[in-house]
Amino acid sequence: MTVPVRYHCPRCGTIVTLERSASLADKSVTPYPLEGWTYAAVGGDYDDADGVRIVCGEGEADGDGCGEPYYLNFVRFEAGREQEPTPQGERVDLAPDGPRGPRTPGGPGR
Repeated sequence: MTVPVRYHCPRCGTIVTLERSASLADKSVTPYPLEGWTYAAVGGDYDDADGVRIVCGEGEADGDGCGEPYYLNFVRFEAGREQEPTPQGERVDLAPDGPRGPRTPGGPGR
């Protein structure tokens, strides 16, 4: 049995409606894929995937959308245990080592 389910783009809020099995449990919608998850295309075989890769504004979207991909992630089990997702990504240094805080004219305390 399939049911229509609506999802919002995490970037712009455009809504897409997917027809999918009622037995699949949603975990999250993210702007990035989860490490180790496999994704089906919209309209693909969702039962054999860990989620769906959606391109905002394509397919059954309500509006133009931003054109960026986002990811519907299903609950996934391995050896009977629910798997916690890890976002794919790279390590990023946000600031170099050294003094932190706002810079003020004349230095601290003036």
